Amino acid sequence: MIDQKSVYNFNAGPSALPREVLEKAQAELVDFKESGMSIMEMSHRSATYEQVHNQAIERLRSLFSIPENYEVLFLQGGASLQFAMVPMNFLPDGKKASYIMSGAWSDKALKEAKTIGEVYEAASTKNTNYNRVPSSDEITFEETDAYVHITSNNTIFGTQFHEFPSTGNVPLIADMSSDILSRPLDVSQFGMIYAGAQKNLGPSGVTVAIIRKDLLDKANSEIPAILKYQTHSSNNSLYNTPPSFGIYMLGEVLGWMQQQGGIEKIAKRNEEKANLIYDAIDNSNGFYTGHAEKGSRSFMNITFRVADEELEKQFLEEAKEAGFVGLNGHRSVGGCRASTYNAVPYEACLALQKFMLDFQEKHK
Repeated sequence: MIDQKSVYNFNAGPSALPREVLEKAQAELVDFKESGMSIMEMSHRSATYEQVHNQAIERLRSLFSIPENYEVLFLQGGASLQFAMVPMNFLPDGKKASYIMSGAWSDKALKEAKTIGEVYEAASTKNTNYNRVPSSDEITFEETDAYVHITSNNTIFGTQFHEFPSTGNVPLIADMSSDILSRPLDVSQFGMIYAGAQKNLGPSGVTVAIIRKDLLDKANSEIPAILKYQTHSSNNSLYNTPPSFGIYMLGEVLGWMQQQGGIEKIAKRNEEKANLIYDAIDNSNGFYTGHAEKGSRSFMNITFRVADEELEKQFLEEAKEAGFVGLNGHRSVGGCRASTYNAVPYEACLALQKFMLDFQEKHK
């Protein structure tokens, strides 16, 4: 059996959480703030929980420099529910929305939106098996569109937008589930950002939505209350019982990020971590091949193949025995994938680089 201390967690999601946060949660699990109860046992209407809830919101605002004219919501249902909620709220009759296609998740978002209103593809790299993201000059949308939707990072194919398209007066809505808070960006570029928490923010069960308030004011009111963003905004995300433990954990992860020096320092470290693995790929003389074009490479999900199929199977088996968890590529594309989210330590990436170099040396 692998010792827990020797496990390197490269899972794509749910994924690694900071050990310091897990240890703090362990210490507070049974008796939170000398209440005699776990945070999981408390009323979400209690003053103790409300403080946790609001602190998580404020930490997110501070870390991400979220302007005052944006609302921060904690929702349930994952990003997949947002695939439906976005068009339900923001795609009125007589309008169209455009979707930038860069992988499986943008494809799912488009398919869901088609059940609700009129949508179309603003650009796509499907013809090259999504090995890059569309460039700005490939993206076409109409000035009358209700919104333009984008997936900022593509976990399955290992690509990432390093620059976002300028959409003028058309709101840009981004699914940032797999790279939110991994790098600095200007929130005011977007009409809305949403993300499942289980990659960079905390455990599964919480979805963050950051929405410009003028969009909330114009959102569709003829849908069920639970599916209206305005409902959750008006109730400070407490319209119904929230995933309270997940929000507590999210707040603690955000606190850990502040202790690390904020997004700028985390982004620098993320780039250094990813480059350790990309260097092993690029300097392997073809033993390892990356899926993504260099200009579109993700700093969160590194996808690659080994020289041949049998060696690839052996690579994954030996990696598992050595304590590397989650290196199998997504079932739809195969190969290998290392997810290097915020909480994945530099040391884990250094260990993976060494394992890759040693494996190549043995089999060259």
